[in-house]
Amino acid sequence: MSSLTPRGGGRVRQNNEALILAAAEETFAEYGYKGASMGLIAQRAGLPKANLHYYFGSKLALYKTVLGQILVLWKNSLDSFSSTDEPGEALARYIRDELDFAWRNPIASKVFAMEVISGGACLQAMLNDGFADWFAGRAAVFSAWTAAGKMAEVDPLPLTFLLWSSTRQYAEFAAQIGAIFQPRRPEGQGLDAIGANLTAIILKGCGVKAVRARQRLANPSQFSSNLAATGARLRME
Repeated sequence: MSSLTPRGGGRVRQNNEALILAAAEETFAEYGYKGASMGLIAQRAGLPKANLHYYFGSKLALYKTVLGQILVLWKNSLDSFSSTDEPGEALARYIRDELDFAWRNPIASKVFAMEVISGGACLQAMLNDGFADWFAGRAAVFSAWTAAGKMAEVDPLPLTFLLWSSTRQYAEFAAQIGAIFQPRRPEGQGLDAIGANLTAIILKGCGVKAVRARQRLANPSQFSSNLAATGARLRME
C-alpha cells in the first residue's frame, strides 16, 4: 500500500489520483526519474496516459508530488519529539516508528534513495525552501536535552543522519537484508529485536539511559519475509 495521499477533490478524482500516485511511486522507485515514463506509470495504474497529464500536468510535476509527500512524511516523523520529552523515550519511539514506517512503506524509501543517487536536483530545490530553519529547530531539541544534562553533547547533524539511515536501511536495501535474514530467519530477528538493538546502540552513544519499549511494532515476525518479497518484486517488475 502506498504511503501517498491524493490531493483532494471529488471521489473519482481522489480514486484516480491515488492509483496514479501509487503507480508512480513504484515506477520511480524501480527506474528513477529518468528511466520512468508516463506510459509505464499509466500502464501500472490501469489508466489512460491522458489522465496522468490531466491530473498532474507532466512527469516532472508528478515526480515532485511523489517526492514532496515522502519528504513531508520524513519531516513529520522528526517533528514527533520536543525538548520537553525525555530523550530516551522520544528517541526509542522515533526509532520504532521509523522502522515500522520502513516496513510498511519500503517503496517510499526507495524513491528517496533513487533521487539522492541520481544527484538530488529536485530534492535540493525542496530542501532549500525553508529546510535550514526547520532543521535548526530540530537541532535545538538535541541541544536543549544536552543543556539539561539529559544527553551527552552530540552534533545534531550526524545524529539526525544516523537516525534516518539506520532505520531506512531496512527498506532501501530490502534485497540485501532479505537475503541475509530470509534463508535462516533466526528467532529474535524480527522488527522488535532490530528496533531494540538500534535503540540500545544509539542511546548509549548519546549517553542516554535506555527505557523499556512500551509497544510492539506491527507484525515483527513477518519482517524478513516482507523485505525479501519487496526486493524480489522490484527486481522482477
